Amino acid sequence: MRIAIYSRGLEGEQHDDLKLLLAELARYKIEMVIFQNFFNQFYSSIDIPVKYSTFNSPEDLVDIDCIISLGGDGTLLDAITYVGNKGIPVLGINYGRLGFLASIGKDELHLAVKALVQHTFMLDKRTLLHLDANMPLFNGVAYALNEFTIHKKDTSPMIKIHTYLNGEFLNTYWADGLIVSTPTGSTGYSLSCSGPVVFPESASFVITPVSPHNLNIRPLVIPDNTILSFEVEGRTDGFLCTLDSRREIVTKEVLLAIRKEAFCINLVRLNERNFLQTLRNKLSWGLDKRN
Repeated sequence: MRIAIYSRGLEGEQHDDLKLLLAELARYKIEMVIFQNFFNQFYSSIDIPVKYSTFNSPEDLVDIDCIISLGGDGTLLDAITYVGNKGIPVLGINYGRLGFLASIGKDELHLAVKALVQHTFMLDKRTLLHLDANMPLFNGVAYALNEFTIHKKDTSPMIKIHTYLNGEFLNTYWADGLIVSTPTGSTGYSLSCSGPVVFPESASFVITPVSPHNLNIRPLVIPDNTILSFEVEGRTDGFLCTLDSRREIVTKEVLLAIRKEAFCINLVRLNERNFLQTLRNKLSWGLDKRN
């Protein structure tokens, strides 16, 4: 069994947790493939007792049974850029704060590794969105698990975002920005801008304006087989375009379109977990002291 390990980096006090994970993987004689930049941070202080190698690019991930993300949700979003259409399951262990996607706690390392070895885990297939543009963007990694956004730069005035659904005009958003989120991303940036929570299997996208200057504009849920296209106007030369935590500054001449990605991402969850439990535990959904 070969398992890849990805992380942006861990604090010094978290190295003991990393040692526990490596020891647990070694106990089952699992071969490790470790992200090179992460490996460089700890190789001189932590021994790896089994066969291992490192990776730098998606092309290096060959015959991988699972990739483990160590960190928060942002780290997991980074990890999926290495997975792409390979179908490799992603298991997120939360070393961050909220941990909505990376929902497995550090105290559950033993259970998580045992589930991987015994194949007693569940796979949640999560929809991605894909960005098409008339110029190269995001180094060819033009998909996102959470959301795509168009946003004004810094303190520049609001922008006008002409939005079309399957070529038909929907609306012009006078706003600081616009979010198109997947069901997975509906609990992220979109939620903080008053967007609805959407179940992962709902086959939809959510369009959520950021600080709209229209009283009659609200978030909109649309089928995920819709193609969205945009034209942007503003007083400045460019604007921000983001896919999850990655961003590009683009000019107003760029044409952008969003559609459902052809492949999905498989998130590993332990059998006893589900979306409703995560919603209640992480977002305190429906919390009422009277209950």
